[in-house]
Amino acid sequence: MNGESDGMVERVRQWHRREWRERGHYERLELQNRIVLVAMTWFFWLSWMVLPLAQTLVWHRPLPMVLALVLLCVGAAQCVAAGRLLGKAIDQHLGRGELPRRELAPTVVLMFCALALTLALEATGAMEEGFTVFVTLFAVIPYATIRSIAAPIRTVLLEFLLLAAGVTGAFALAGVHDLRLFGFAGVVYGAGLLCLLSARCSAWGLSLMWQAEQGREAQALLAVAEERLRFGRDLHDVMGRNLAVIALKSELAVQLAQRGRPEAVDQMIEVQRIAQESQKEVREVVRGYRQAGLDAELAGAQSVLRAAGIACEVTGREAVAELTAPVQAALGWVIREAATNVLRHGDAGRCEVDVRVSEGRAVLTVVNDGAPEALSPGGSGLTGLRERLSGLEGTLQAGPEPGGRFRLTAEVPLRSRAVVGEVAR
Repeated sequence: MNGESDGMVERVRQWHRREWRERGHYERLELQNRIVLVAMTWFFWLSWMVLPLAQTLVWHRPLPMVLALVLLCVGAAQCVAAGRLLGKAIDQHLGRGELPRRELAPTVVLMFCALALTLALEATGAMEEGFTVFVTLFAVIPYATIRSIAAPIRTVLLEFLLLAAGVTGAFALAGVHDLRLFGFAGVVYGAGLLCLLSARCSAWGLSLMWQAEQGREAQALLAVAEERLRFGRDLHDVMGRNLAVIALKSELAVQLAQRGRPEAVDQMIEVQRIAQESQKEVREVVRGYRQAGLDAELAGAQSVLRAAGIACEVTGREAVAELTAPVQAALGWVIREAATNVLRHGDAGRCEVDVRVSEGRAVLTVVNDGAPEALSPGGSGLTGLRERLSGLEGTLQAGPEPGGRFRLTAEVPLRSRAVVGEVAR
């Protein structure tokens, strides 16, 4: 039985590790912020409710003890309810979803229950004067955390101003007529300000982070669009002139044929020649589009990684001149996939790229200091690269190294039969 239990625990741990590993860098930061906010609520429950009420539980009078126990349970329920709504509140702040008011209702009800129980304890005289202020402060915190994230700042300030006035009036009716009334008003309104300065600022930081990520994605899409425009412009330059000549010569051939002139055949032969030249030029444009030089791919990967805050050093660029176009195209696919993986997986701060020629083989090495489990050697992207390199009799090796590093090494022969055949074409 113990063995089965240990095995289940280990499977759960592996699932959690895999779930964390599959998250992107920004997704991990957002998850960490959520965990911190939930933990903060429970910490306040422990320090501002459990500890002040502990002295009440040792009283011999049954009513204060029952009220204190119920208040502790209500406070715990507040933490649970706030934790369940935190994700939706952040989604609403980021514009990814909405927090329905009906789902917020249990948090509001629990807050008023906690305030009513605190007021009842104050009326019994079972709590020390300073402790009541702390318990009142926590009673507002869970609701304030959710509301400060999801609602506009002015709405939050107005709501807690009214709540502070209502709580102060309730304690005045319960018999509190000294300066503590100002303390109750201050802690209730201060709870809203505290959550605005902590939870709201945290959500605001997440918003800026995701906006920066969207900017990077937009920049990448813009680069793709510009490349497509360049490709379309090149095709237009190649085909526009040739098609115009073909149209003119075809029209001339039709007129000559209608007159029975033998020169019509010569014109159609010329049309055929121009069409064949156009096909050749289009193939050259497409081939150049698909097979960008390795030096350009290295420069692009270095620029993208540096823009993402990752220090990238490229060595051995002088060796690129020794590589044929098919080898450069194959290694270009490798560097693109490697740069993409460094950005999407792990938390790399530095990446090193090296190109060299050794023993008749082109060797490309990419090493980053991201999480050692950031990439799987059997991932779909790496599998596709292996298949592509195998067509040129090349190999690909990838895996973690000691010290939290990940190494990817691609090797392609300079004079394999596939490479020679591709060059000949």
